[in-house]
Amino acid sequence: MTQSDAPPRGAFIVFEGADRAGKSTQCAMLVDHLKSQGIDAELWNFPDRTTAIGKMINSYLTSKSDIDDAAVHLLFSANRWEKRETLLNKLAAGTTLVVDRYAYSGVAFTAAKAVPGFDIAWCKSPDKGLPAPDAVFFLNLSAEAAAARGGFGEERYERPAFQEAVLKQFEALQGPEWKVVDASRGIDEIQNELREAASEVVSKCKAGGVPVPHLWA
Repeated sequence: MTQSDAPPRGAFIVFEGADRAGKSTQCAMLVDHLKSQGIDAELWNFPDRTTAIGKMINSYLTSKSDIDDAAVHLLFSANRWEKRETLLNKLAAGTTLVVDRYAYSGVAFTAAKAVPGFDIAWCKSPDKGLPAPDAVFFLNLSAEAAAARGGFGEERYERPAFQEAVLKQFEALQGPEWKVVDASRGIDEIQNELREAASEVVSKCKAGGVPVPHLWA
């Protein structure tokens, strides 16, 4: 299929950022807004903690179990791969997906551990070929500001020094499809900026001629 032949479809929008940057709140608000505009939209989360793989990941993140760094990285990737077919079918049916975290988080968090051999290239490799998002909204918030927010520290990775390392890895992953948003502002101000950006992406995909790209292909 050539690009011009690609049929109309839903948009694939990913939210990324350090922990406690406000992603979940902004994702939910954006989905509600899209629905109010008559757009078929769904909110997804990665990891999807409802699957068998996702339950293993949840046990690790909540420090109820320990898993080798390489193994847990591959589990996160497998959790995305097991949703691939459903994701593509949803987009083809015209549903816009707003996704709280994706493969970029998997790469950034593992690379931030600074384990020998776990460079960005190695971290990317399991996710190569997955559907790539049409847009990535990166909520940029300093580790210090995130640590001051409620709930910080409840999960394994929520340590200020580690979150700072994660932010540096995210910087290395940014591409032309990324929109960096100042997440230190008020919730409504952030949301208004995101709605405007999302509207452009949704309209473009709805018009057709935009095939779903492949991640890091």
